Amino acid sequence: MTPEKTPVDTLTEEQAAEELARLAVEIAGHDRRYHAEDAPTISDADYDALKLRNAAIEARFPELIREDSPSKSVGATPSSAFAQVQHAKPMLSLDNVFSDEDVTDFVGSVRRFLNLPADAELVFTAEPKIDGLSMSLRYENRRLVTAATRGDGTTGENVTANIRTIADIPERLPADAPDIVDVRGEVYMRRDDFLDLQKRMAESGQTFANPRNSAAGSLRQKNPEVTKSRPLKFFAYAWGETSEPLADTQFDAVTRFRDWGFPVNERMKRCASLEDMLAQYRAIEADRASLPYDIDGVVYKVDRLDLQERLGFRSRSPRWATAHKFPAEKATTVLKAIDIQVGRTGALTPVARLKPVFVGGVTVTNATLHNEEEILRKGVLIGDHVIVRRAGDVIPEVVGPVVERRTGSERPFVMPTRCPVCASHVEKAEDEVVARCTGGLFCPAQRKQALLHVAGRRAMDIEGLGDKLVDQLVEAGIVKTPADLYKLGVLALANLQRMAEKSAANLLAAIEKSRHTTLARFIFALGIRNVGEATAKDLARHFGSLDALMDATPESLLAVPDVGPVVAQSIAGFFAEAHNREVIEQLRAAGVKWEEGEPAAPVAGSASGKVFVLTGTLPTMSRDEAKALIEAHGGKVSGSVSKKTDYVVAGAEAGSKLAKAEELGVAILDEDGLRHLLEQG
Repeated sequence: MTPEKTPVDTLTEEQAAEELARLAVEIAGHDRRYHAEDAPTISDADYDALKLRNAAIEARFPELIREDSPSKSVGATPSSAFAQVQHAKPMLSLDNVFSDEDVTDFVGSVRRFLNLPADAELVFTAEPKIDGLSMSLRYENRRLVTAATRGDGTTGENVTANIRTIADIPERLPADAPDIVDVRGEVYMRRDDFLDLQKRMAESGQTFANPRNSAAGSLRQKNPEVTKSRPLKFFAYAWGETSEPLADTQFDAVTRFRDWGFPVNERMKRCASLEDMLAQYRAIEADRASLPYDIDGVVYKVDRLDLQERLGFRSRSPRWATAHKFPAEKATTVLKAIDIQVGRTGALTPVARLKPVFVGGVTVTNATLHNEEEILRKGVLIGDHVIVRRAGDVIPEVVGPVVERRTGSERPFVMPTRCPVCASHVEKAEDEVVARCTGGLFCPAQRKQALLHVAGRRAMDIEGLGDKLVDQLVEAGIVKTPADLYKLGVLALANLQRMAEKSAANLLAAIEKSRHTTLARFIFALGIRNVGEATAKDLARHFGSLDALMDATPESLLAVPDVGPVVAQSIAGFFAEAHNREVIEQLRAAGVKWEEGEPAAPVAGSASGKVFVLTGTLPTMSRDEAKALIEAHGGKVSGSVSKKTDYVVAGAEAGSKLAKAEELGVAILDEDGLRHLLEQG
């Protein structure tokens, strides 16, 4: 779904909280489909728009930033199909920029953080952003011991056996390499190799959407021999833990990788100015189509490693690097029809059915149109020639119609008043752009999506319960509620298509294993609107038991961290529905259990739970450095002074914020006072 069109500067606090809750759930779903399932469902442009909208709202309402905010997350939960590996140092994402002005702002923010004057030398590296799968290769005593995917940034999937089949990756490093080093980079597939693989796989009825998905799917094979048969490549460009410094600069460190036998990108270049950075971007963009591999932008990194260390990290990305994304590729085709898909929460989403068109490296036939208002805003008619934009994912974006090519036979889209799946009434709340089916679990479409959500890795984690099987179970009337999953037997499953006795036994074993879970997972599995994984954990910690949560009032729910009025109402409303409580009782009766306990006590810390406001110029720290220091000690930094503010940190030329703090009686600190507070508590 596209972000709401209400300007950020006119949002109320309640509207902002509701939209941040929705964006957290929606972006987490897209992250899972892209990183863990290798099956993205929206374009890069749409995904970037969601992330930018989330960032803009958080910038205006920093006190509403959620624990499960997309600005804090990296990748997706690693697959349970592989053993897990804890990264010695996190594998973070990069922030994105989209224009020359954004790059100018990025360079300016680095200078401000470091307190560098405008004429001080500041060198960056610039290199192509490879569209592949991030990988960390751990060498101990110069031997490859572990290879892991990024996963959620902290924990990845152990794919060591598969990585050993890639010729680009050395088993041993030379004598000058450190005793311990995590070499990081990208596993990818060349375009020509991808096309050859597609021809071979087409004979067996299997295909991949693009080289990136092909590389990711090939690497996540249980059988290393399958991976060995796939033409995978590797570029090294970063590192994690090392037992000794690699070099003084980014460029020299990557050069050492090359000397050790790793492929590194030949287009990496040092840039001594903003003009050099933008020139390198344009040069790589001009050559993009002729490169043998897919790229989606250029990555800039501060070259000096001592400056990288000073700049440090945000929750999910380094301050010293960013990705300058390329514009999406475009093509023109015919919008043949607009169908409606019904989601887990009953949301009706229009989907464009397109005359097949080749754009961005693949042939596409579908595109999301988000909602009725978006169709009206773009002025798209069924039968129109439309401009389609794609940037690296499976489903593209319809930009708009080519009005001059209309013949008069085109017709407007009308949102149905009845659900196309169950014929229940469709309604749209005044403050929403999304139309929803009111059928609930009665609606097979919502039933299917609800069951898939329950079976998800972050919920009950029922391995093997996928789309096609859920379709059969629902359409045959075997499963109507989540509790019915725990009543399945081998006979019922064996009668389904492509379900052999062994597959049925494996699924039943996975269902049996899922009977014992955690309270947080169970709460998340219920599919309460606006409740993501992080909020479910907060609710479990705060209330300690499901019964206490079910009996909670909207007012008591507001005491939970990051739960605002909108989320509180969603939770209370969910448990107020008799049929929802009935499903929970059915699950309990089916033997589903979870660990409960006393509500957790708040975590102590020198700044834990405290709200700070920064104003004026501090003697030795930039404002960004002060903010990072406060957040590292558990505090939050707000942009405005209110009764909720605990401390105002004031430097030279402090203005109205200092005056407001004095008026409200808020404690005021200078830089030394801040350091003392954080260090001594």
